[in-house]
Amino acid sequence: MKNKTRKNIHSGSDFTDFLSKEGIRPEVEVLALKRVVAIELQQILEQERVTKTQLAARMKTSRASLDRILDPTNPSLTVTSLGKAAAALGRKIELRFVPG
Repeated sequence: MKNKTRKNIHSGSDFTDFLSKEGIRPEVEVLALKRVVAIELQQILEQERVTKTQLAARMKTSRASLDRILDPTNPSLTVTSLGKAAAALGRKIELRFVPG
């Protein structure tokens, strides 16, 4: 049996190129990052058995504000809010810029 190789008609382009061509790459990357942050915070809450109400109280904020932080579709997240959540969970955050 011969191995047949198919030529990839999409060779040379990837999803990042597509997003860039459409002019939406920054927005998509920000939403993806927010989703990761929200999921990670939710996992920490579950692991440490901390309720949203408890975390909101530790952060000295409202439950509604915390819900916005934990909402993966809500891109409005400030470094201050993230820092408060991290501190309330006995953690710190790392924020860095990497080449695009």
